[in-house]
Amino acid sequence: MAKSNILLHTNELNSTGIEICPMGELEESVQAAHRDEHFMFVIQQEGYSSLELDFRKVELHGAAVLYVAPGQVHRYIKNEHSKGWLVFVETALIPKTYLEIFTTYLNSNQAAEVEKDDSLFSFIPVFDAVLAHNEVSFQNNLINSFTDSLAGLMVRALVRNKYSEKVIGGQKYKTVLLFKQMIQSHYRELKQVKEYAVKLHITPLYLNEVVKEITGFAASHWIQQEIILESQRLLYYTDMDIKEIAFDLGYDDYTYFSRFFKKNTGYTASEFRKRKPLFVQL
Repeated sequence: MAKSNILLHTNELNSTGIEICPMGELEESVQAAHRDEHFMFVIQQEGYSSLELDFRKVELHGAAVLYVAPGQVHRYIKNEHSKGWLVFVETALIPKTYLEIFTTYLNSNQAAEVEKDDSLFSFIPVFDAVLAHNEVSFQNNLINSFTDSLAGLMVRALVRNKYSEKVIGGQKYKTVLLFKQMIQSHYRELKQVKEYAVKLHITPLYLNEVVKEITGFAASHWIQQEIILESQRLLYYTDMDIKEIAFDLGYDDYTYFSRFFKKNTGYTASEFRKRKPLFVQL
């Protein structure tokens, strides 16, 4: 059967919008690549695990955390003696401040090593126990409070250096956040730095400067990456032909899209579709 869309997992969570799954339950499990409509937090206390995340192989050794955002294509590859939890959370339950940080760090800083005695490892069992008693008084208030704390502990693990702590909440940080949010919503129609600068009421030069200062990459990199990443997803996980993909991504000129793809990946779209990245060779 032809695949015109990437598998999307929807409406999987229970009424609380939170589910906690021990990592051991995924032992030797290799699932089909898919997107989720919710967040997934991987909280590994010990062992080894690996995931495919948007054409990257992410490996967690020992005590470590990772978040997967809604829309990112991923699948589980391997678990070796891993102990910890997968926590699935509806986006609407994550406080705006933390959600903004996850958006800013998307595709650049989604995993981090943590100490063996990190607070997350004692926090999750307590949260799991709270979820198990779903008929107690003030249950919704408790769940909201625990979800806030979970997101905060994840952010703390990701934001480890003083520079990151200093810039978060500042004007430059807010500009980068708005820029990356705008890309996710408008990359199909807006493809130039100057177009985003106009919407942000700043100059293209300033936009490039602040984006590079906060993320390490120029503004054009993030625009191009969003386009390339979605094109790779569609090429690899669907049967849409290349012209259909080019049109879906906002390119009326199929040949221009083909040149753009090869310039940024080193492969033609057809070559990319035929090749099998090393991390999916089982």
